[in-house]
Amino acid sequence: MSESSFKDHETTVATKVTSLGFAVITLSDTRTDATDASGAFIKKALLDAGHTVPLYRVLPDDRAKIKSVVQDCLIDPRVAVIITNGGTGVSTRDTTFDVVTALLEKRLDGFGELFRMLSYQEIGPAAMMSRATAGVAKGKVIFAIPGSTNAVRLAMEKLILPQAAHVYWELNKHVMS
Repeated sequence: MSESSFKDHETTVATKVTSLGFAVITLSDTRTDATDASGAFIKKALLDAGHTVPLYRVLPDDRAKIKSVVQDCLIDPRVAVIITNGGTGVSTRDTTFDVVTALLEKRLDGFGELFRMLSYQEIGPAAMMSRATAGVAKGKVIFAIPGSTNAVRLAMEKLILPQAAHVYWELNKHVMS
């Protein structure tokens, strides 16, 4: 696809998908609704971009709770995209990656690769410890990103906001056309 035809494609997608419903799930043993700066940043960025946030939760790093809430989002008709933040590192309590990848039908490996590349430019080799990932399940898009506000900002501004609607459209274009 040439650059001009890709731009035409992006314009077509932008006219077909203008607003999506996002679930925002913060995974932390220490944060609450009142102290969740990363979740607040995600919600504000989504609302500012014209999307909705029909579901927001702060959960502990607990495998069963994470799985239950993500599965609920996968059947919620208000939710098109799920963003989890937190729990993507390598510590014993970090289980988000494991839970999310087990639910994915298709992985978007490029998301994690790009996130780590961009993160490397900001924080250096520590970026390799991120298990940020993305994929699709049951007609929905799932992004699992680290919980630090800087990582959230990077993921939202450079990757998720520019492409979430496009990924969702590609995934569902057979029913949206």
